Amino acid sequence: MNTPIPPSLATPGLALGRPWPGDNPAGADPHGRQAAMAAGGRLGREGTNQASPPTPVPLASQGRGWQASLDLGLGPWHGRTVLMHRRQRGPLAVQRPFYPEGEVCHLYLLHPPGGVVGGDGLEIRVQLEPGAKALITTPGATKFYRSQGERARQDCHLRLGDQAALEWLPQENIHFSGVQARLKTRVDLTPTSRFLGWEYQCLGRPALAEGFDRGELDCQLQVWRDERPLLLERLRLTPQSRLGAAGLRGRPVTATLIATPAGQTELDRARALLGEGDQAGVTLLEELLVVRYLGDSTEACRHLFTRIWTALRPAVLGLAPCPPRIWAT
Repeated sequence: MNTPIPPSLATPGLALGRPWPGDNPAGADPHGRQAAMAAGGRLGREGTNQASPPTPVPLASQGRGWQASLDLGLGPWHGRTVLMHRRQRGPLAVQRPFYPEGEVCHLYLLHPPGGVVGGDGLEIRVQLEPGAKALITTPGATKFYRSQGERARQDCHLRLGDQAALEWLPQENIHFSGVQARLKTRVDLTPTSRFLGWEYQCLGRPALAEGFDRGELDCQLQVWRDERPLLLERLRLTPQSRLGAAGLRGRPVTATLIATPAGQTELDRARALLGEGDQAGVTLLEELLVVRYLGDSTEACRHLFTRIWTALRPAVLGLAPCPPRIWAT
């Protein structure tokens, strides 16, 4: 008996070919965005589930830049998690799913332009149906370039059903000096869903001795369980505010890792992985484990968080460590 074919993911639409609006960001290839779009062919297309007519995903706001959105729905299908539906608009896409460990769906988010400038708006929505298991990451860092005044926006909304498990593991956001950006991530959980994820921000490019001497950054991270807040964080930074004790003490890299459900065992395990030179702390807020990093290196942060993720994955998600292969490239 043949295994049924999973629901169709998308139907091709029209490729986008308009030139990039606005000035070229400092240090960027003036033809980089058009070249990236051309190389990707239909990466900028609109797509939708074949079961319904093409419907553009509504955008929260319209700016002069690219307005892109991606709506993903994942659910169990004959022993593995599959993409049940995908709707996309503008230059925001996802590669075909990978299954290096069987039932868990590994997805790589793609933003073909390669960077975000003032006026751009990115919206990512992910819905995991009951019992779904997925790992979502990115193939590289996301760059937020300087702005002439307009604000760039990125909104991520992750919703998990009962017994669903999601790993949200994007690579770092790099904020160039002069950036104007607002980033918000909201995670909605049920009493039985599981989550393990991280986000980290790099101000300037410390590896190239480039600082963050102007601009404004507004980052929000929210975790809710049954409409009850577990974590509500907001970090608003300017070159002046990040120098004080209430800011980042002048450090260029800040990051947060969260895992739930977790208890004293997971807290002790995470703390045991902190080295003497690691500038990080671990906190347990009821069943939510929070690891915070403040330092000078995205590479050091990545190594630390990967060690903690490797140690926590079996306990939090019931899964053996399986790093996405894109991390090794």
